[in-house]
Amino acid sequence: MKDLKQIHSHIIQTGFSQDLFVVGKIITYCAVSDDGLMDYAVSVFEQIQNPDGFLWNTMIRGFGRTSKPEEAFEFYKRMLDNGEKADNFTYSFLLKICAEVSAVQIGKQIHCCTLKNGLDSHVFVRNTLIYMYGMFRDIETSRYLFEEIPKPDLVAWNTIIDCYVNGSHCKEALDLFLRMQQNGVEPDEATLVIVLSACSDSGALDFGMWVHSRIDHMGLNHVLPVSNSLIDMYAKCGEIEKARHIFSKMNKRNIITWNSMILGLAMHGYADEALEFFSNMQRLNLDTPNDITFLGVLCACSHRGLVDEGRKYFHSMSRDYNIRPTIKHYGCMVDLLGRAGFVEEAYQMIQSMSMKCNAIVWRALLGACRVHGHLELGEQVRKHLEELEPDHSGDYVLLANMYASEGRWNDVMRVRKAMRGRGVQKPEPGNSLINTNSTVFLDTVSTKPGDKAISNAKKT
Repeated sequence: MKDLKQIHSHIIQTGFSQDLFVVGKIITYCAVSDDGLMDYAVSVFEQIQNPDGFLWNTMIRGFGRTSKPEEAFEFYKRMLDNGEKADNFTYSFLLKICAEVSAVQIGKQIHCCTLKNGLDSHVFVRNTLIYMYGMFRDIETSRYLFEEIPKPDLVAWNTIIDCYVNGSHCKEALDLFLRMQQNGVEPDEATLVIVLSACSDSGALDFGMWVHSRIDHMGLNHVLPVSNSLIDMYAKCGEIEKARHIFSKMNKRNIITWNSMILGLAMHGYADEALEFFSNMQRLNLDTPNDITFLGVLCACSHRGLVDEGRKYFHSMSRDYNIRPTIKHYGCMVDLLGRAGFVEEAYQMIQSMSMKCNAIVWRALLGACRVHGHLELGEQVRKHLEELEPDHSGDYVLLANMYASEGRWNDVMRVRKAMRGRGVQKPEPGNSLINTNSTVFLDTVSTKPGDKAISNAKKT
C-alpha cells in the first residue's frame, strides 16, 4: 500500500489523475485486495470527473468482497443516476453479491432488470443467475434457467451441478455429470472437485473410484484441490487406507489436506492416528491449525474417551491459536464429557457458552444423563429442549426411559400421555444405504418391540 500511494502521488504530479486507464488500475488493485483498501478506492474514485462504466463496475465488484456489500447497491444506484447504463458485468457482480448475502428479494429485482435490458441470456449473467438461485436453495429455478441454454458451456454445467450438491441432491448432481459428458463437454478441475464432493456426501464410493480413474487418465492427480477432494471422499466413505495412500503421494499439502485426514480418521474410530497426524503437523510446523482442525481433534478425543486431552486441546484453541470455539466445538466437548460421565461439568460448560446452545448439544447431554442415571439433571435439560424443539420424539423417549430405569412408572405414563396429547410420533425406523453391484439400496429395519427385523429394501 505504501508503494501504491507513492505511485499515485507521481500520477498526480505528472497530470494523469484524470486518465481513466491509469486511475482504473489503482481502483482495480484496491477492489481485488483486502477489505480496508476500498476506502482508498472511494477516495480515488470521488476525484474522477466522468467515471466510465468500467470504473463503476470495479467499485461494485470491490464492495462485494468487503464486509459492507450494501455499498455495492448504493454505487449501482449512483451509476444509474449518473446516466451510465448497466452491462453484463454490472449484473453479474450484483447477482453474485445477492447470492452470497442471501438477498433474495433484491436478487429477484436485479433478475428483472436483466430481463428488461435484454441481458438475461448473456453467458456471464445467465451463469450467475443459476448460481444465485442455487444459493437461495431454489433448485427448480436454477434448473429452469440452465435448461433454457441451447448449448451450456463448462461453467454452466459446473454451476448447476454445484447447485445440486449444495442443496443435498447428490444423486441428481451425479446424473448431470454423466449427462454433461454425454453432451461432449469435458470436465475440468472444478468439475471433479464438485463431483467428488457429491460422492462424499452420498457415500457413492464406486462412482468416486470411477471419477478417480478419470482423474488419473487426465493427469490431474497432482492438482492440490483434486487430491484434497479424493482424500475427503475416500475418508468419508470409510476407505481410510486409500486416503492415506493419496496423502503419502502428495508433494504439496495444505491445511485442507491435513484436516481431511484428521477428520476422516476421527470419524471412523482411528482416534490415535488422527491425534498423531495433528502432532506431526504441529511438530513440523507445516500449517497453522484452524477451527476445522480442532473439530477433528476433539472428535477423535470424544471417540477415544480422552477427557484430559480433550480439555487440553479445547483450551489450546483460544490460548495458543486465538481460535474462538464454535457451537460444534462445544458440542464435541459436551459429548466427550457426557460419555465419560462428567455430566455436571458438561452442563456447566453449556452454561458458560458465549452463544446460545442449540438442541443438538442439549440432546447430547440428555443422552449422557440417560446413560449415567442423572435423572434430576436430565429433567432440567429436557426443559431447555422444550423451549427449542418441544415436539422432538427422541427427547420424550429418552426422558421416559430415564423414568423407567428408576421405576417411576407413573412418570413414564405421564410422558407417553404428553406425547399422545401433542401428536408426537415415535422415532421412525433406522435406515441404511447398501451398495450392491454399483446400485444403492435403502434398507429399512423395524424397531418396534416384539417385531422381527423387517428388511424393506428399495432401489434408489
